[in-house]
Amino acid sequence: MPRHSRHARHEDNEELPAVPLSRASLRETVQLARYLLPYGFKFVAALVALLLSSLCGLAFPYLVGRLVNSAINHQNAGAPLPWHENVNGIALALVVLLAVQAALSYVQSLWFVEVSERSLADLRRDTYARLIRLPMAFHVRRRVGELASRLAADLTQILDTIVSAVPQLLHQLIVFAGGIALIALTSPRLTLVMLAAFPALIALAVFFGRALRRNAREATDRLADSNVIIEETLQGVASVKAFTNEMHEEQRYRTSLVAYLAVVVRGARYRGAFSSFVIFALFGAAVLVLWYGSRLVAGGTLSAGELMSFMIYTLFVAGAMGSFAHLYSQLQRTFGATHRVRELLQEEPESSEPAPEPSVKRVRGEIVYDHVAFRYPSRPEVPVLRDIAFTIEPGQRIALVGPSGAGKSTIASLLMRFYEPESGRILIDGRDARDYGLRELRGQMAIVPQDVLLFGGTIADNIAYGRPGAGEAEIVEAARQANADEFIRSFPDGYQTRVGERGVQLSGGQRQRVAIARAILRDPAILILDEATSSLDSASESLVLQALDRLMEGRTSLIIAHRLSTVRRADRIVVIKEGCTVESGTHDELVQRDGGVYRTLSQLQLDLTGSPAPEIKENDAWPQPHPSPDPVLPLRRP
Repeated sequence: MPRHSRHARHEDNEELPAVPLSRASLRETVQLARYLLPYGFKFVAALVALLLSSLCGLAFPYLVGRLVNSAINHQNAGAPLPWHENVNGIALALVVLLAVQAALSYVQSLWFVEVSERSLADLRRDTYARLIRLPMAFHVRRRVGELASRLAADLTQILDTIVSAVPQLLHQLIVFAGGIALIALTSPRLTLVMLAAFPALIALAVFFGRALRRNAREATDRLADSNVIIEETLQGVASVKAFTNEMHEEQRYRTSLVAYLAVVVRGARYRGAFSSFVIFALFGAAVLVLWYGSRLVAGGTLSAGELMSFMIYTLFVAGAMGSFAHLYSQLQRTFGATHRVRELLQEEPESSEPAPEPSVKRVRGEIVYDHVAFRYPSRPEVPVLRDIAFTIEPGQRIALVGPSGAGKSTIASLLMRFYEPESGRILIDGRDARDYGLRELRGQMAIVPQDVLLFGGTIADNIAYGRPGAGEAEIVEAARQANADEFIRSFPDGYQTRVGERGVQLSGGQRQRVAIARAILRDPAILILDEATSSLDSASESLVLQALDRLMEGRTSLIIAHRLSTVRRADRIVVIKEGCTVESGTHDELVQRDGGVYRTLSQLQLDLTGSPAPEIKENDAWPQPHPSPDPVLPLRRP
């Protein structure tokens, strides 16, 4: 079973990387913030509501102090006080203030969430649209989990910060600055005492915060280790059972959990110590301020109400300061997420062209490979194709054969322009394939692969994928021509049967026939069959071959196959070896060539001569130990 590297696990499970604040990171975030523009009115209105709500919050301690002083003054005065100094009047003002603040909080919360979700939906839509238009060279370098993480975690992190963390930061800044100003006005001497205690508290909080972040990161790694074991074991459960390794896997998982628990328990110690420190330090600082303030009250330089207001403002300022570290860390992670998403959005798509009017309604299907050479961008040091040169006439069936790794599937990929040739060119109807628009070119083609990927909808949905919008009668007719109608109707839900993830509810032969029906519905001028029958049993293959014969009728067909039953049906066979075309002809012509590659492959497979098989060299094929009624052209020696 495959093992995932620690680096690979980080890409999907680790917290988003923290990127230092810089002009570039700020500029990238601001560029993504343009998604707020369509909802700018509500966003600005929510910010105004946030500002007013913060000001209401700052007025609350002042009125509480007035309330305490009013109670004391009323007791001492013995006569009724004016309504604005009366306990009842001030209490009523507090209730009104709280009601206004609650209404403003509701409005800002509602509009921030609405703006966030709508902007996030727009950003996800555009990012996904860019993602599926990126070339194959990009996708082969990326893991699906990484890309899915960018669409999910990264985008959510960015928008949450813009419409949640940033407003929260503004709110805390208003509270912090306003609180400091108001407590300074209340009692400068008491303010100095309070501020003197804060630096030590902040330093210890930063120390504990860093330790907790490191521990959280390590805990995430250990949990990822255990999740990888679960994923590997369940994906390869047949192998686990076949080798009776249930106890081995259980021990692996137990060891991983022990490591995870050790990290979590260590983190619990940190958090317990941090909580104890917070309780002692904050309440200790409060006691210090209260003690000194009480002395000022006793000395007559401070009223009891002012001391009450001062204490509440102090708690406001402390809360604001405590939130800054978390908000700053969230901003750092957001800049990391922004950088990753911007990298994705800056990738060059296959084609940014609008859907043009096709220059031809339907190509004739003449294909010329004109001395094509190619290397994969991820492996530039390995030439895959060196010199591929052959011609396919319109409506002709051409089979590509050769050892595994010779470049047969790459030839088909170049035809569909998943990649571009390094040298040489591919002509379609005498015109360079690069002169066609991608939608125009691929709209003329269909492919039936060896491993058919069905989407997790219904059978009808998967057939209609060949031509979205096709009617029910067209889908049924395509299935009938693909020999799929009978087995589809045998299901209780018929064409509305759900195929499950990747089509697991259907057998291999059934999936192949659904793929053929999809291709029939597309009605392509050029058809690519990539090992379309290699994994089927004889009964399934017979039905699939009948369907393929109907599908290939009147179409230019490029057939990649190892089975001789498929190869013999071709009008011409092109033999590929080490990235070059070495032979071309019909089956009967090629088996007559002494020393020919195709003849050697056939002899190794069928033992036609009755004599010992020739010596196998490094790049030759690996013979089948016993001939079968449905022989398969051999693969390269492992």
